[in-house]
Amino acid sequence: METIVTRWWWIRHAPVFNPTNIIYGQMDLDADVSDSKTFKRLAKILPSDPILFTSDLKRTVLTAKAIARAGANLPRAIEEPAFREQHFGIWQGKNREKLSDTFNNKKHKFWIAPAFERAPEGESFTDLVARVAPAITNITADYAGNDIICVSHGGTIRAALAIALGIGPEKALSIAAANCSLTRIAYITAGQSNEGVWSIETINFDPSI
Repeated sequence: METIVTRWWWIRHAPVFNPTNIIYGQMDLDADVSDSKTFKRLAKILPSDPILFTSDLKRTVLTAKAIARAGANLPRAIEEPAFREQHFGIWQGKNREKLSDTFNNKKHKFWIAPAFERAPEGESFTDLVARVAPAITNITADYAGNDIICVSHGGTIRAALAIALGIGPEKALSIAAANCSLTRIAYITAGQSNEGVWSIETINFDPSI
């Protein structure tokens, strides 16, 4: 019975330029891709013949290009809007520290807001999980048996782990996803069955250490 392994290599984008500590969500900010040592280390551990996805926000595109410049053998990226960061609506552009007033001065320990809290004119983290899930399902089916590198966002990676681990959105927010970190998961099927299981191989590996 043939076993098919479809492996996802999730990489969070490089740090953004954000001196005033604003909530940026889906704002299209530049990334700081000057840390060449980190990108070289990533390039050494990534697979040699992958499929490459990014979101359509330029901080992920710039990060993917920096990894390629560092020596990774990467194809042209497929930009997937479903892998964007959570949309924080009218909170975007506001100072992160001051947003606690919205929640009666109760700051969330791991995220901007609780998983089920929908930003006005935006979405909740739960909405993000629902947005990411069908994209992962479809891409996993379309590229079964391949290595898939996806340069995306902290929220998107936590959403992917929520799906793979079968945990609730609030619990998933406690998972760390540092800038430029690698999270690797694999979808494993056997025979002709389309039903498989997820294997969690690496979470939040920091190539800068």
